[in-house]
Amino acid sequence: MSEWFEKSFGEDYLIVYRHRDFCGARHEVEQMIGWLELPRGAKVLDLCCGMGRHSLALAEAGYEVTGVDLSDTLLREARAQAGAGAVTWVQSDMRSLPLPGGFDAVVNLFTSFGYFEEDEEQVKVLREIYRMLKPGGRFIIDFLNPAYVIRHLVPHSSREDGDNLIDESRRIEDGYVKKDIILTSPGDDTPRQYHERVKLYPLETFRSMIAAAGLQIENVHGSYDEEEYDEEHSKRMIFIGARP
Repeated sequence: MSEWFEKSFGEDYLIVYRHRDFCGARHEVEQMIGWLELPRGAKVLDLCCGMGRHSLALAEAGYEVTGVDLSDTLLREARAQAGAGAVTWVQSDMRSLPLPGGFDAVVNLFTSFGYFEEDEEQVKVLREIYRMLKPGGRFIIDFLNPAYVIRHLVPHSSREDGDNLIDESRRIEDGYVKKDIILTSPGDDTPRQYHERVKLYPLETFRSMIAAAGLQIENVHGSYDEEEYDEEHSKRMIFIGARP
């Protein structure tokens, strides 16, 4: 039985998430560079790079970047972008990477975490981040803030993208935030349906998993605008830390 993310990150993902822009990625990368304090030329791994927005911005900023993602569709889109030749693109499951490590930094952005049912599977990802980093190497893990998601959940929304109708339903269930997407295009006899699911890890649980992987947290931010994490008001939970 295939996992939900094996189906969801295909051609239709490019329609559903078309609104994620490259300019926003540049702003976020500028902030990340300040947090990571890395010299130009440092080796950076973008783990779950998707369409490559942040990988490309990091390469443009002067870093030696490797972008890893499971989806061949999203990697194809990344390779088609201007400047893509400056990045090494690798297709892989994030729990077991075909790379030797030695990176100065690993970034895992925009809730590319919490996809698996078992906690131990999530810890495997964190252990791979540890393995990828050289001693003293730094990481950023950008996750949603569960408390904020629960309070501000929009149960249902619909929008149009060109001729496509995108209908999204969201719910909190069994410790996950779940989203069902129905995509209808002109001439379709049957709408396409997708499911997304992310496990909701509060701060202390996430801290424990990071520690179990041998990594150390230095700061937790609530957004890319530098604010400290606040459980009540922060939209994100952005961990900055290092491999000892």
